Amino acid sequence: MKKHFFTILFCLALTFVVIYKLDFLTEHIVKYFGTTPEVAKKKKNQYAKNGEFFYVQATDDFVPYNFQDLLNIFYTILDAGFTTYTFYCPSEYERCIEDVEYISDPDNVDILTTLGNYVSPYNNFTSLRVQYDTAGEVTLEVEHLYSNEDIVLISNRIDTIWKELVNREMSDEDIIYAFHDYIINHTRYDEAYEEELKKVSKGLLEKTTHQASKANGPLFEGYAICSGYTDIMAIILDKIGVPNFKVASNTHVWNAVYIKDKWLHLDLTWDDPVSEDHSINNLLHKFFLIDTETLEKFDIKDHTFNKSIYLELK
Repeated sequence: MKKHFFTILFCLALTFVVIYKLDFLTEHIVKYFGTTPEVAKKKKNQYAKNGEFFYVQATDDFVPYNFQDLLNIFYTILDAGFTTYTFYCPSEYERCIEDVEYISDPDNVDILTTLGNYVSPYNNFTSLRVQYDTAGEVTLEVEHLYSNEDIVLISNRIDTIWKELVNREMSDEDIIYAFHDYIINHTRYDEAYEEELKKVSKGLLEKTTHQASKANGPLFEGYAICSGYTDIMAIILDKIGVPNFKVASNTHVWNAVYIKDKWLHLDLTWDDPVSEDHSINNLLHKFFLIDTETLEKFDIKDHTFNKSIYLELK
């Protein structure tokens, strides 16, 4: 009887140790056998761009072996529109989890923000949670910036405007020009947004007056900040099928557009300047599809961007 008792006690103790040290054991088992679990294959949604940019590229291989592979995997997960995805670090990539920590560190938020600039606004994130363990399992949980309801409303509104503005004889540049003017003529820069946002963060205000940071603002409320202008233009460019991404400086964001066999800048915010007479709604074409040399001649700090990232615009 004593023998059975000690056998049961030993088994319970062993079970406890296995559960307590599960991550440790899994890590060493994976390293010993040199295998990496297979990742689940998911279907990308209709807004995926499958982009091939200098900074980051879409991939079908979700096993990373270096930092660039990690960036490509993070980008592909965002670009595909996944809400959750799990991949695994192989034993050969010893710094993998450290690099995952670095990419997902709030102090390095520019990395994830930059990746978001290369995806459709519909697949961009408002929050991104990254979980990982010592065995090398990494899971991304994505909360999208635009809800399904947002997408339906925006798409329907653009279709309505499209019927008013576009005809068969128009080139891609003509269509971009028409929407550029339409958006600016129906939108004002939301000067109150930043102050309202500060009050929201302090709990002094429930929410901002307008959705100026998203495409909803210019389309339905007539107000936008730079991200709102840029998102609505990116959605239209995607609809046309013109390659594009968003360019960000420390203080501003605008569109990069591939047209006429080269990458050009398109900045609706600066083409819709705020005037001293607020009754006047200005419309300029100063920043309409211009090259980097022209942009830099204006010597505007808002347009100082990192050329080591946005290499297409170098």
